[in-house]
Amino acid sequence: MGRIAGVTAAETRDRLLSAAADVFAQRGYDGTRVADIAAAAGVSNGALYAHFGSKGELLVAALRAHGRRMLATVFAADPDRSITEFLLVIGRWLPRRRDARGYLIVEALVASRRDEDVAGPMRDYVGERADWVADLVRTGQAGGELDSALSPNALAHFCLLLSMGSALIPPDLHAVDDEEWTALLTRVVAALAPTDITAQRRATQ
Repeated sequence: MGRIAGVTAAETRDRLLSAAADVFAQRGYDGTRVADIAAAAGVSNGALYAHFGSKGELLVAALRAHGRRMLATVFAADPDRSITEFLLVIGRWLPRRRDARGYLIVEALVASRRDEDVAGPMRDYVGERADWVADLVRTGQAGGELDSALSPNALAHFCLLLSMGSALIPPDLHAVDDEEWTALLTRVVAALAPTDITAQRRATQ
């Protein structure tokens, strides 16, 4: 019972991920049962467990799928963006109101503190995100956009702190003017440039 009749295993998995994202966003991790997700996806519990080993694994898989869609949207809009421009675009999104699925990271972070079924997959997920950002930094360093003296791992950690922390402080708790936020980000990203480029910019200001 790994998939719905007439539907491929990949399509069933995608259906489960979409249903899980919606149910977790609506009810939270603790308030969601595996049976709720299976019912929302139109499959049996057995079909769900054929794809995911636990509710925690499914939560992190739904989070991972949502994050990939967001990044794909940014890349598709302008695949020729520089690394610094890409960082600015992502940064501008952070303080804005998210859709319900955008807060899955909060559910996953909270649940990972008390549920090893979530903690294990979350360690993998955060590690993947950190590695991806660190590789992005190395690409920027190789292209001369970012200072080669910077630690890719430290900068990746900084970006993760901003990204995940922004989900914990939504606009209804503390809003920031978009122009002010963009101006701050621009200065932060400019400070990441190689020393000679930064000096040139200051000389022309």
